[in-house]
Amino acid sequence: MDIGEIIGTIIFGAVIGVLARLVLPGKQNISAVITVILGILGALIGYWLWGLVGGGDTSGIDWIRWFISIAAAALLVVAYGSITGRKQV
Repeated sequence: MDIGEIIGTIIFGAVIGVLARLVLPGKQNISAVITVILGILGALIGYWLWGLVGGGDTSGIDWIRWFISIAAAALLVVAYGSITGRKQV
């Protein structure tokens, strides 16, 4: 993995993390760094699940992969809040 892929993954993870927090009701008490980390994990889980169901490369945007990644990141945000005791407001 070269530096460009690492930077791309961080940016993609940040976008996924923010979108995941937007789809959840209420306000989540987590930092921007945790949002990016959970977004990156959600994106990686989304890519993995998309590959498991037979999703492949398309000529455009893989919307289903995006939705799976956002859902995975949202679940991670909820799990993080439950584990750390930082409830949604």
